[in-house]
Amino acid sequence: MENTILLILFLASCVLTPALSELCNPQDKQALLQIKKELGNPTALSSWLPTTDCCSPTWPGILCDPTFRIFLMELSDYNFNLSQAHSIPPSIANLTYLDSLSLTRIPNLIGPIPSTLTRLTRLKHLTISHTNISGNVPHFLSKIKTLLTIDLSNNNLSGNLSPSLSSLPNLSDITLNNNRISGPIPDSFGSFANLLGWRISRNRLSGKIPATLAKLNLAFVDLSQNMLEGDASVLFGTWKHTRYIFLSKNSLAFDSGKVRLPKKLEGLDISRNRIYGRLPQGLTALKSLRWLKVSFNNLCGEIPQGGSLRRFNASSYVYNKCLCASPLPPCKAY
Repeated sequence: MENTILLILFLASCVLTPALSELCNPQDKQALLQIKKELGNPTALSSWLPTTDCCSPTWPGILCDPTFRIFLMELSDYNFNLSQAHSIPPSIANLTYLDSLSLTRIPNLIGPIPSTLTRLTRLKHLTISHTNISGNVPHFLSKIKTLLTIDLSNNNLSGNLSPSLSSLPNLSDITLNNNRISGPIPDSFGSFANLLGWRISRNRLSGKIPATLAKLNLAFVDLSQNMLEGDASVLFGTWKHTRYIFLSKNSLAFDSGKVRLPKKLEGLDISRNRIYGRLPQGLTALKSLRWLKVSFNNLCGEIPQGGSLRRFNASSYVYNKCLCASPLPPCKAY
């Protein structure tokens, strides 16, 4: 009888020990297993098993916080590959402690961004890039007030920019490069409270750059390769801390001689536009300037000499109306 009792206790301990040692929250684990199912049970997630701890290193793409809640999900081509097309799993919204969500370089990820993501009330970093997701840049992202960064680059997103995005109080960086986003830049985008980086190159934006953007103090702005027109001088200013301004391959037209450059500017590309006048004042005073492209415009006048401009050859200036002086041919004497 005593031996029988000891055997029962031994078997019970074998069953209970894994459960007692498991750190992962049961609700999070259930959500992860459902996500795996919604993605078609890919082989890359074969180690996501009901019998193992989801806070352990055997669960790729997952990290737990000190309270053993899932705070990071990062699935990419390095650890993940879908054999068939699937949409973004709605069950991701059940990981309510997520701080960072990253789905990158998954070409078989299709469909729109699910509105269930609004339940992620702690989410700070959202990255969905190099996929085939489609639809608009969702207006409902403005409901996730904790967001600090949004990267939706290199997808098949279309439609217009949502004015409501500017209501995100803490957003510091938004990247939407290489999609099919069209229409104008909303006037409301001048109301971002803490935006520092804005990248939306290689899209189909059109119309004029709103005057309201003059209020922004961006560190990095890239509006290149769109169909924007008119005056972009609102993006400049000596009081701003902007380091990079990339506006190439648009239809912008303004007098660059009246522009006042940010003092810490490191990169300026206004090439392939319809910009006229002289080169911006203060170019030679920019000690940190590392990149300059003003080619293929209607600029005129003598190229300033000295300072950081010694770094740049003729390719930075060619195909303008009448720019002259080194490194281009000398100015003509009249």
